[in-house]
Amino acid sequence: MYAPLLAHIARYVTLAPAEIDLLLSYLRHQAIARKDFLLTAGQVCPANYFVLKGCVRTYFLTEAGKEHTTYFSIENWWVADYASLSAHSPSDFYLQAVEDVEVAALDPQAQEEVLRRLPQLERYFRIIFQRAMTAAQFRFKFLFGLSGEARYQAFTKAQPEFVQRVPQYMLASYLGFTPEFLSKIRAKMGHE
Repeated sequence: MYAPLLAHIARYVTLAPAEIDLLLSYLRHQAIARKDFLLTAGQVCPANYFVLKGCVRTYFLTEAGKEHTTYFSIENWWVADYASLSAHSPSDFYLQAVEDVEVAALDPQAQEEVLRRLPQLERYFRIIFQRAMTAAQFRFKFLFGLSGEARYQAFTKAQPEFVQRVPQYMLASYLGFTPEFLSKIRAKMGHE
């Protein structure tokens, strides 16, 4: 069940069989149906989630009720509201299953205990967070440095699987424009 997570960890650090067993004892498997939520705004984020199967969308609502998708997490990606998780404060974000999703959940107390008992996982999570920060920096440059059409082209080139997996209105929100504008771009490029 947790083979994808163990393979992901093995890319960065080595765990002995007994250490793998220890890690597995702290994980909780969770299945979420399409359109259901791992987290809603106002809740304290209960866990750090590794996506085993499916796609999770992270978004927030403006005061006017408009959705803004901040990112998508697919297989082999971690997802959480880290501000809420670390401060035990109410979240401003929603974590919603775009597809049927399976995750490995690691509760904050369990994660602290695992990191204390398996210090090599500190390195693993440091690398994961560095990669996440790099992706966030790229996203800022992407959103503020490219035209709408260039953003769509760059995104479809870098992440072609998302175009098929994610509803167009969510993709438009992630790219920073309206679904109507996305339709115009797709029509112009011959994608519709």
